[in-house]
Amino acid sequence: MKKLLSLALGIIAAIGGFVDIGDLVFTIQAGATFGYQLLWAVPIGVVGIVIFAEMSGRIAAVAGKPNMDLVHDQFSPRLGKATLWASLVLSFLTLAAELGGVGLVLNLFFDVSDQFFMFAGTVVLVAVAYLLPFGAIERIFGYGGLCLLVFAVLAFDHAPNWQAIGNGFVPDLQSSSEYWYFAVGLMAAALMPYEIYFYSSGAVEEEWDESNLGENRFNAIAGFGLGGFVALALIIAAAEVLQPAGVDPSSIGTTLLTAQIPYGETGLFLAGLGILFAVGGASIDTCFSAAYNLAQYKGWTWGKHRGAKEAPRWTVTWILLFLGGYAVVATGVDPVQLTEYSVVLSVLVLPLTYYPILRASNDSELMGEHVSGAVLQGVGWLYFVLICVLAFAAPVLLLATNGGGG
Repeated sequence: MKKLLSLALGIIAAIGGFVDIGDLVFTIQAGATFGYQLLWAVPIGVVGIVIFAEMSGRIAAVAGKPNMDLVHDQFSPRLGKATLWASLVLSFLTLAAELGGVGLVLNLFFDVSDQFFMFAGTVVLVAVAYLLPFGAIERIFGYGGLCLLVFAVLAFDHAPNWQAIGNGFVPDLQSSSEYWYFAVGLMAAALMPYEIYFYSSGAVEEEWDESNLGENRFNAIAGFGLGGFVALALIIAAAEVLQPAGVDPSSIGTTLLTAQIPYGETGLFLAGLGILFAVGGASIDTCFSAAYNLAQYKGWTWGKHRGAKEAPRWTVTWILLFLGGYAVVATGVDPVQLTEYSVVLSVLVLPLTYYPILRASNDSELMGEHVSGAVLQGVGWLYFVLICVLAFAAPVLLLATNGGGG
């Protein structure tokens, strides 16, 4: 039971990364447009995030250094600041989109404007983030997001074509640029930088040490593996329900049809509740990640466990980020489109996020006997090469496909 409760950090980081508001629509669109053909992209991203999350958690447990500390230590001042500001901008844009997503989801259930719920949701999230301890936040949003498993039930219950599903785990190298745009986006969703910043900082918040290395490995594999499983279920469910009906899930409302069509009001309620917790968790993920990064780079005292009196600048920072995120979505910008663009553009920051982890995890002076083994280090560098390729391909595909619109 203790191990299951400790899994909350991995779940909230993974659910927030895989199933935030834009990723949800993006993943459902991939299934509705291409059927099972893009399933292969998800496990590639999942294996990568598991490797880097395990490394970052191990570094945090052994050396007490979250990821932005590594950026500060290993990069030149100019490159370090560029990495910091890029991560802040992307986290802020994603935060704004999540707050918009809260309003959109609640608007589907209550006959009140989404703008009201965006404001009310922001107030509630600020209160929750301020009043509750870190562990409680993890568990509420992490386990609440598990309502999304209704899509997994649907995927297995709807008489899937298992042969076609199996074929979907083999990429089609001759496909269109739109196909590759969605493939890159699905991999990028798994590797979002803020997941790693939140996870490594959360390990410090939880005061992990060398005795927690097994827990870290369990969190990385089970937590992010679960997030990937939900993403696969979303693609399969969309391929089974929406593609035959010719539905284009370009909004959160049509996305919920995936669960409502086969399961009625119960499916709609569970899917909506799961999305609400996932989006709320992603809001706190991204907001805390941005505040963590700024505080760590500047050398401020930081951490939810320290409280506002001990870490006033960090606390004020994340509150201001919440208010700024609300100000952005209050202008009427489409939160789904905002997140979809931030997912693809986040690929540009991935090399700067993961390079310090690879170096630090193999630094014997820093890690002692807990350095990465030769196989893990080799696979990590292979993924780093893939990340660099994605960083080049993402903006090209974004422009070539007009954001996946062909």
